[in-house]
Amino acid sequence: MSPLRRKEAINGFLSVLPWFIGFLVFTAGPMVYSAYLVFTRWELITPPEWIGFDNFRFLARDQMFRTTLWNTFIYTVVSVPLQLLVALGVALLLNLNIRGTNVYRAIIFLPSQTPIVATAMLWFFIFSPTQGLANAALGVFGIPPQGWLWDVDLVKPALIVVAVWAFGTAMIIFLAGLQDIPQSLYEAAELDGAGIWSKLRNITLPLLTPTIFFNLVIGLIGAFQVFTPVYLMTGGGPGNSSMMMGLLIYRHGFEEFNMGYASLLAWVLFLIVITLTTIQFRLARRWVYYQGD
Repeated sequence: MSPLRRKEAINGFLSVLPWFIGFLVFTAGPMVYSAYLVFTRWELITPPEWIGFDNFRFLARDQMFRTTLWNTFIYTVVSVPLQLLVALGVALLLNLNIRGTNVYRAIIFLPSQTPIVATAMLWFFIFSPTQGLANAALGVFGIPPQGWLWDVDLVKPALIVVAVWAFGTAMIIFLAGLQDIPQSLYEAAELDGAGIWSKLRNITLPLLTPTIFFNLVIGLIGAFQVFTPVYLMTGGGPGNSSMMMGLLIYRHGFEEFNMGYASLLAWVLFLIVITLTTIQFRLARRWVYYQGD
């Protein structure tokens, strides 16, 4: 290796060294240690006690875990497709060459950049069963007030509305994908007599599948890790009907001081997310189209 190449290599390693140290200290290290805690009972103020597979045995008969996993699954399956549909629909509208488009983009994108705590508190007051804006809006149409966050049947739909409302990030990514589609394809389609729906079905959606796939994967990962809105708005209630995996891990780890079992739940969630992501990548071969293929 020449002196110049050696110097470039050294400078490159020095450049990534801070990130690598941070990764070892704050990500890889805690992950390895949590894998050890899975086999222990640790109450934070006492040294970890080795208990073997006791946490796994408790997990096998933990009804709360099954309820929480089901709640998280329902929340994810409903909220992610709805958010993608809304984001795509709004992106298609904002991609039109109309006056003031940039202003509309900024206004619609702004809610997704609002701090999640502020967003959760805002929607908490909107869905308040006593003086909330949701019930006030229903009253205009003569519909009686609803329990919303206090109702076991409506609490998950309310949380899904909160998730769909923050569609701005996905919308911006869809906009980038739409603007990357060559206009020449639309012009050729118009010459052949293609209408709006024909161009959408045969040009826009096929060429947008990589963007749809990206938003889908990111949405699934984020939905399975939902924590702040649930923690602030419902606390997992009523009757554990809104208990999610992130909140269950928090309760075992930082409220009940059972860090060993919390670590096991965290690894279970990690494996679920990895499995679903892997499945999505395998299925993507069948429906995702890349222009270079």
